[in-house]
Amino acid sequence: MVDGSLGRVERIGRERIGTFISAKAPIRHLDLTLVLCAFALTALGNIMVYSASRSRLRDELLPERFLLNRQVMFSALGVGIMILVAVFSYRRFRAWGPLAYVAGLTALFVVLTGLGSSALGAQRWISLGFFQFQPSELMKLAVLVVLALMLSERRGHPSWGDAVRAIVIVGIPGVLIYLQPDLGTLLVFVALTLGILVVAGMRARMLMVMLLLGIVGVVGVLQLGLLKEYQVARLTAFLDPAQDPQRTGYNLNQARIGIGSGQILGKGLFNGSQTNLDFVPEAHTDFIFVAVGEELGFVGAVAVLGLFAVFLWRGVRIAMMSKDLFGTLLASGVVAMIAFQMFINVGMTIGVSPITGIPLPFVSFGGSSMLTTYAATGILLNVHMRRFI
Repeated sequence: MVDGSLGRVERIGRERIGTFISAKAPIRHLDLTLVLCAFALTALGNIMVYSASRSRLRDELLPERFLLNRQVMFSALGVGIMILVAVFSYRRFRAWGPLAYVAGLTALFVVLTGLGSSALGAQRWISLGFFQFQPSELMKLAVLVVLALMLSERRGHPSWGDAVRAIVIVGIPGVLIYLQPDLGTLLVFVALTLGILVVAGMRARMLMVMLLLGIVGVVGVLQLGLLKEYQVARLTAFLDPAQDPQRTGYNLNQARIGIGSGQILGKGLFNGSQTNLDFVPEAHTDFIFVAVGEELGFVGAVAVLGLFAVFLWRGVRIAMMSKDLFGTLLASGVVAMIAFQMFINVGMTIGVSPITGIPLPFVSFGGSSMLTTYAATGILLNVHMRRFI
């Protein structure tokens, strides 16, 4: 009788302990919807990279799957990094963030030396043999963590001092990135910073002043001739692509033709003429959305945007459910970064935003972009998994 009573007590105790562990364990709160959206976008992106690059690779006497194989490798590495970032509590980023910031700045300095690699008039990469590493991608996450750390330690609305510190944190790597030059990444930094400041509670009048100063700065840069002629042309081509259709407006015109020709259901996978015949330059990177619109049509384009919408909705939800302000700011910064990149990339293919060379997250070809995007996804998962601990 006593043994039976002890057995019931032990069984009840084990059940209660099991219930406690299962309720508190981070893995229980894994956001599968977020992960599945990331995987779906990545899978579709790999297919589109293959479709957009195989004809050009064949003409260059290279294997048709050369870029596809590399993208699959980057995708697998990205998933591994996502898991690694999600495993360790995001609260440890408080110590790691400043170290990553210093490491990122060091890498940006190295890029501008003889150790940096150049392509298409820009010096943005460090060659690691099998991989061209782009330090500005790492810097996005480092800036995100440092800004979130600084603003989460305040009580009340951010002050002018906080705004100045935020500008310095972003401005130092911003100058180095401008020298590469990489205007697209600079714009991502601006969007990320504004997103975090808004969520941190910065007053509207302060934000308006910062925006006005930013506009004045942009006008000053254009008027003083600090940008090269081709950079100005790329930024303004979307306003009037017909002004120079053989140069700055060429990409935009071809992109519009490709997307428009896809109509409702598209021409079919691997059947896009604008993409496969190389009418659209950089179709596997900056203009990957053209391949989606041309081959999968309006339905495919909406499906891609729908996946991004669900991903961003889950990101906003994670930011709102975070246990602390640091987690909220981290998640908000990731959402702002990915949302801005998606909007600009898609927008430049249909003529509603400047041509800046910003990749489409998860979809465009590129190792640094893929690894950074999956690391950012890992941050979202991390914050969500630890909202109760």
